[in-house]
Amino acid sequence: MSPRKKPSLGRRLVTLVTSAGVIAILAIVNRPMVAFGQEQYHQFQINRASYKSEYGHWDMLPVPSNFKVNAIHAALLPTGKVLIIAGSGNKEDQFKAGTFKTLIWDPATNHFKIVTTPTDIFCAGHAFLTNGNLLVAGGTKKYEVLENKVKKAAGVLKIKQESPDSGVTELDKGTIVTSKTGVKYKLTSDVKVPAAKKVSVHADTTITPSEVEVWVEAVNAGKGSVIPTPTQFDIAGLTGDDKMTMYGIAEKLTMEKQEYTGAEYSYEFNPFTEKYERTGNLNEPRWYPTLIPTADNKVLALSGLDQFGRIDTGKTEVYNETTKKWEFQPKLNRYFPTYPSVFLMQNEKLFYSGSNAGYGPAEEGRDPGIWDLKKNTFQKVAGLRQPEMNETSASVLLAPAQDQKVMVLGGGGVGEDPKSTARTDIIDLKEATPTFKPGPDLPAPTRYLGTVLLPDDTLYTGHGSSGYRGKGNSDHLTAQIYHPDTNKFTKAADPTVGRNYHAESMLLPDGRVITLGSDPLYDKSDKNPGTFEKRIEIFTPAYLYHGDRPTITDGPKSVKRGGSYTFATPDAGNIATARLMRPSTVTHSTDVEQRSIALDLTKTADGIGVTIPKERGLVPSGWYMLFVTNGDGTPSVAKFVQVQ
Repeated sequence: MSPRKKPSLGRRLVTLVTSAGVIAILAIVNRPMVAFGQEQYHQFQINRASYKSEYGHWDMLPVPSNFKVNAIHAALLPTGKVLIIAGSGNKEDQFKAGTFKTLIWDPATNHFKIVTTPTDIFCAGHAFLTNGNLLVAGGTKKYEVLENKVKKAAGVLKIKQESPDSGVTELDKGTIVTSKTGVKYKLTSDVKVPAAKKVSVHADTTITPSEVEVWVEAVNAGKGSVIPTPTQFDIAGLTGDDKMTMYGIAEKLTMEKQEYTGAEYSYEFNPFTEKYERTGNLNEPRWYPTLIPTADNKVLALSGLDQFGRIDTGKTEVYNETTKKWEFQPKLNRYFPTYPSVFLMQNEKLFYSGSNAGYGPAEEGRDPGIWDLKKNTFQKVAGLRQPEMNETSASVLLAPAQDQKVMVLGGGGVGEDPKSTARTDIIDLKEATPTFKPGPDLPAPTRYLGTVLLPDDTLYTGHGSSGYRGKGNSDHLTAQIYHPDTNKFTKAADPTVGRNYHAESMLLPDGRVITLGSDPLYDKSDKNPGTFEKRIEIFTPAYLYHGDRPTITDGPKSVKRGGSYTFATPDAGNIATARLMRPSTVTHSTDVEQRSIALDLTKTADGIGVTIPKERGLVPSGWYMLFVTNGDGTPSVAKFVQVQ
């Protein structure tokens, strides 16, 4: 047999290249199979009982297509149903069409229902009243106009009347006003101008001109109508003395971007009739306001953009549940950026954490502090790291509420600043001089974080993004649990849907967490406009995989502060804690009402006794969920009770 010859170098190279090509082709062909295999293994892993008992589990809620809405606001009603408010849903075409939506979902029956929504309560404020109604106030009067879309100069005109004898003068929409240089503008709405005020004391008489504001728009398009400096205007159509005593003043009229403007509408949503009920209007139109219940059963309205897109200067007003009217509180004038996170303290003061959502100058109203409503004093608190990163951060009154500890989590720079932070800081409001101290860092820099108190005193946190409105494909598909007893985060199961701006998370009566909404600015390529996320995903915490849960079989529906009450349960011997948890009403990472109150607990053979704390700053009146947990930390299904 002749010796076998080695192939030539050229042939070996051809063979090598051919083999490499075959391997590459096989790799490409098999890539989907590998990915499929990895996904199958991942599904196997996350569905194992041992995995669920340590990390929990996520499930997609099957929402019929005709019930999918842009979730901007969400609240858990005392009926156990979830109210999801879209309004126009950040869609200008829906706004112009007058198409405003509100959805109700019943977790117990998985039933969906669209309810009539009277006006655009997109970006309104909301708070629960003592009777369980959800007060919803403000919203959108006009959508923003970006600078490249502005065709005519516009702005605010102040109309002044110097005569006390003129009576009320009505000016119609479209009335022409003319500057001294001949530039013409027109009123965009009707306006009533009262007479000047005349006050006589003995021989002295003081006359104070009246003043009303109205939005005006140039008659002619283009930069020729821009008026950059304070200018006086003559008003067409005036007769008699009005021609001499009434005039307009504009600080400037420009072709700059026009902001969203606030609405004055106010409603109570009745959870038992499932209808909006009209109340008296806000005195100050508001867009992006915070509504916060006080210890004396009223609701404060704070901040927001007004009817001209200007941030509120601090004109606090209060809602009276009995009269259903809003009243200005001039002694409580306090400036905040929009959607400020304020919490009712046990001593009935308000704590402002510094968290906010979106509008206001970087150098004003950003310092956290304690607001004494009775004295109208504001005590700044120190220690909060990176205070310039408080916008789009989350804040929460940790459980139990008696500890009076507030945690600030994540956040980002002002406006469209791309920076974000992983810092968390915690303040103990019971200290003589409360000061923020560092908490554990989040796994990554995060803004728009969801935060939900759980019945076992832990805190669910999840989602958010590192970039502004998810830019740069920066959504986090992560969740974690904060443990106040150890001051540490532990990993939770990963969600499958990213959520950033306009997203909500909150606790359900069965102990699960619902997550919904998200309004990215761009798609994942950062080249095309983003699409509002309409999928709803629900997290089942690990504590619901630890065995049978305790039950509450009977008990009173109404309780009073300071009182003791008995609830029937066959699991009394194994119940470790009882908590009153106030339902969430959340938007823009802002949820100022959720709180978990520890109840003193006694046991009998067939039930438990609980005592409601007496402090109204700790337990403001209204509806709560009563949860009991067993020795394994597994909670019951909640029983709704009303604290009167």
